Amino acid sequence: MSEYKYKIGITQGDTNGIGWEVIIKALSHPSMVELFIPVVYGAKHIAEFYAKGLSEVEPLQFNICRSAAEARRGKINLVECGAKDTRIEAGRATEESAKQALDALEKASADLVAGDLAAVVTAPINKESMQKVGFGFTGHTEYFASKAEGEPMMIMCSETLRVALQTVHIPVDKVAASLSTEKIAASLVALRHTLKQDFGVVEPRIAVLSLNPHAGDGGLLGSEEESIIRPAILEAVDNGVLAFGPLAADGLFAGGGYKKYDAILAMYHDQGLTPFKALSPEGVNFTAGLNIVRTSPDHGTAFDIAGKDLADAQSMRNAIYEAIDICSRRNDYKYWSRNPLEHFEREKGRDVSMKDLQAVVEKE
Repeated sequence: MSEYKYKIGITQGDTNGIGWEVIIKALSHPSMVELFIPVVYGAKHIAEFYAKGLSEVEPLQFNICRSAAEARRGKINLVECGAKDTRIEAGRATEESAKQALDALEKASADLVAGDLAAVVTAPINKESMQKVGFGFTGHTEYFASKAEGEPMMIMCSETLRVALQTVHIPVDKVAASLSTEKIAASLVALRHTLKQDFGVVEPRIAVLSLNPHAGDGGLLGSEEESIIRPAILEAVDNGVLAFGPLAADGLFAGGGYKKYDAILAMYHDQGLTPFKALSPEGVNFTAGLNIVRTSPDHGTAFDIAGKDLADAQSMRNAIYEAIDICSRRNDYKYWSRNPLEHFEREKGRDVSMKDLQAVVEKE
């Protein structure tokens, strides 16, 4: 395994935001190409523009290739995307910058689905301008769900905290109607699986947040806790999940109770992301539940500081590290959880002897 390096795709995101700045800073240290094979999807002239504005970072030396299949070890590979005459207007959301982001995303996802990449790390996009150029999705999570197999789950993760979302990019006034006992129970089973497969937790403990203040106060502030969330927790427990709640969000985070759990399931976007970003400002967004791996920094395009050499690249570095770690853990999990009997072509009624089984173990 020490000689093996994963090919990780990195998309440029909105070219008028801080995407290229954090990519250049993250990849500038020579040790990065020792960890993995970077394949950046973006425009070379835009990368060079932002590199000139960075005071302590040298421009990246790219190996230009047509796809990830041609990427070389020890190099920072670049798959050229978008129009070569795209205007750069740092700090502005434009259709041109959105087209660049979309082209990079489409080329990276095609290589990922084809198996030429182990994972993709996405720099931030501007969702409003992306709609104007035909994106058609509310975010990266939904986009990758359309390209892969499985049910997506957004998980924000750091060294100290993991927060999964029951609902993602929907208006707050539609959250309650979108919750159901069946959906929450299924999410808890899926979350347990990803914690074991992607994060190496032997038997995870999961906290489930309430929807209403004070966990509903016994029905005074809402009925969803008793009618939907608690039955879902009990159903999940029956399926082997160590789930606890429903718990009031303010008390769990403010009192430090979140440290007792391996993950937290929040009912809606800001309920989970607000405390997460306050406690883990350099965290990572991971799209779990799919047969592919996608991570991203936990920040947006930050147009207000774009092109000013102010962006912190640590969240991008962490997104890269997490992508590598998840790929490695998935391979380990697949190996250790494999069924040794799958090596045999079993006919109906045929018994597998201990001698046969021992032969497989010795071969492994």
